[in-house]
Amino acid sequence: MSKGRIAGVIGLGSMGMGAACSLVAAGVETWGTDVRAESVADFVAHGGKAAASPAELASKVDALLILVVNAAQTESVLFGETGAVKHMKEGAVVVASSTVPASYAHELEGRLTEHGLLMVDAPVSGGAGKAATGEITVMGSGRPEAFEAADFLLNAIAAKLYRLGDQAGPGSTVKTINQLLAGIHIAAAAEAMALGIRAGVTPADLFEVISNSAGASWMFNNRVPHILDGDYAPLSAVNIFVKDLGIVLETGKELTFPLPLSAAAHQQFLSAAAAGLGTEDDSAVIKVFQKLAGIDLPESKSD
Repeated sequence: MSKGRIAGVIGLGSMGMGAACSLVAAGVETWGTDVRAESVADFVAHGGKAAASPAELASKVDALLILVVNAAQTESVLFGETGAVKHMKEGAVVVASSTVPASYAHELEGRLTEHGLLMVDAPVSGGAGKAATGEITVMGSGRPEAFEAADFLLNAIAAKLYRLGDQAGPGSTVKTINQLLAGIHIAAAAEAMALGIRAGVTPADLFEVISNSAGASWMFNNRVPHILDGDYAPLSAVNIFVKDLGIVLETGKELTFPLPLSAAAHQQFLSAAAAGLGTEDDSAVIKVFQKLAGIDLPESKSD
């Protein structure tokens, strides 16, 4: 039951905002904070409560959801100058949902335990659309008491909750594998569309056929429409996959495990970032082929 239990969300980006609004829609008193004042104001307009910093938010909440970009930002919002940890109630739970190395998630759990706090290692998937409707997938791991403390929050934001182990780490490992596949599939979709365009096939026709054929993937069906619309407003940016595929490759290095397809996809995203496309939607990785081969991509329908 969520009655009387209060949630906090640090990071009101596309996923964090959706999750925070899902908590509000579920009747949970929810506080939010973000470095962007406009995002906090938007959350307040949706019924949330504003905090100026993680420290201000921390003392109010029973469960704290963190949806920032990476491990460095997670570290900052928890242990930085205005970090949450030293202000949280004993027995409160941190739901750490940023994509981070599994080794960091495991270490973080130990440090939070020293402060009398619980942790669920809880990376998420599903995109902004699923976050907005409370239907994301959570790849969770952690102690049973941590899941119990976080149940009201997780029930409000997730359609599928997987419990993958009794300590932090396995959740982040599974998310790493998910990002391996997601990154490769986006890079492959871009390469396929670029080749078809270069060969003279109408892009819309190519998408229609492939999306109804064996070569399709969820990422192909989801990202190629961005290309067809010429719309590279970032729902998930190129730089996210520079980071996430970097985690994949570091994991392979730690395990002495070769990852040739991941490495090739990582180079494509790095190429896009080097070309100044890092903050565009990850489907903008197709523009690498535009620069290399001079293909004509669909123009924005709003132009």
